[in-house]
Amino acid sequence: MDDKDEIILEDLEDQELFELMQDDLYDGFADEIVEEVHEALRRGLTPYDILTQGLVAGMDIVGDDFRDGILFVPEVLMAAKAMKAGMNVLRPLLVETGAPRLGTAVIGTVKGDIHDIGQNLVSMMWEGAGLEVHNIGINNSVEDYLEAVEKYNADILGMSALLTTTMPYMKVVIDTLKESGKRDDLIVLVGGAPLSAAFAEEIEADAYCADASEAVVVAKEFLKVRKKLG
Repeated sequence: MDDKDEIILEDLEDQELFELMQDDLYDGFADEIVEEVHEALRRGLTPYDILTQGLVAGMDIVGDDFRDGILFVPEVLMAAKAMKAGMNVLRPLLVETGAPRLGTAVIGTVKGDIHDIGQNLVSMMWEGAGLEVHNIGINNSVEDYLEAVEKYNADILGMSALLTTTMPYMKVVIDTLKESGKRDDLIVLVGGAPLSAAFAEEIEADAYCADASEAVVVAKEFLKVRKKLG
């Protein structure tokens, strides 16, 4: 920490500031991230550049190392909290400047299930990847999902379940989306310990995501395809 204490933000080149931001995000240093975001804004760097070159680039490294087993859930949660601290500063400015977003996602755990660590992690990682994320929490009914999807004009619906007894409810949601004519407008991604790719296919979800880093990769791929088709 001694070396770190000697760093004077004002003396850093812009690229060095972004690299420091990535390092501090990786280490979960929320206070430092907030200072660095303010310093970048003071220099006149755009909120979008700070988001993509500092925070998102840092979360990409976190996601890769989480996938490769170098980082574990507690460390990723720390990084995600640091990301959130930086986003709290940037979010209103991004809205003001109309900065481009990858897309909009709604995520929540299904009815009867109150487990949320996994979906909270996905939610934070998605936000870290540049998505606008609306996390609607636990125990969500069909109506809760449909209302949120409509309210936020979502591109992606993420559903999570940790209990085998609540898994079938995902099909209820997807069937209702089909009946209401909204299924084709959405990328539906599902996750949770008891699920599998075969189950996702069976209920006609677009994909199963085994963990948070995979959820980021899959969401980006689907959004890229959708953009090309659009």
